[in-house]
Amino acid sequence: MAIRIFHVKGTRSVRVIWLCEELGVPCEVVPIDFSADYRNGDEWRAMSPTGKVPAMTDGDMTMFESGAMVQYILEKYGQGRLQPEPGTADSALYLQWCWFAEATLARPLGDIMHHRYLKAEAERLPEMVVDGEKRARVCLEAVNSALQGQDYLLAEFTAADIMMGYSLLLAARVEVLDDRYPRVQVYFEKLKARSGYQTATA
Repeated sequence: MAIRIFHVKGTRSVRVIWLCEELGVPCEVVPIDFSADYRNGDEWRAMSPTGKVPAMTDGDMTMFESGAMVQYILEKYGQGRLQPEPGTADSALYLQWCWFAEATLARPLGDIMHHRYLKAEAERLPEMVVDGEKRARVCLEAVNSALQGQDYLLAEFTAADIMMGYSLLLAARVEVLDDRYPRVQVYFEKLKARSGYQTATA
């Protein structure tokens, strides 16, 4: 078994495990200690220089960015599955939604998470939560509009839905995914029903 995914439940390693499940690519899931002491230690920082999760190895190669892991696995093991043909209009939309899920939607969700739950109470900035919610809701409205008349971000399920699915998991966790976005709610339920999602989030 070549691929090893260093995992903490509920983190972005969900994306990588989910993709491997969808593709039928064998992987070893290695749970790690999520304590600050471990993540700031030399052993983990050698794999993930910022101390974040996940990290992944494939033979002698090590990676520490979940979206890049998804694309690498698709290119090496996907055999054309779960992504459109490069250079096509569908591929452009696929790339747009992959990047949007992490760079645009997940960023305000992270601000909410940090300033509502993760930071020490004295360090929390309530205005960051308010601003994060506003930005996240603009993003969710964009996804809601894009899903009009279709089940997935593209005509069929792709890895862009895996990228988005994790960001929606975060949105639900910080309580901004609500009935203002009915198509997103239906879409997220459809994603959660997939066995790959269920395995990755178990």
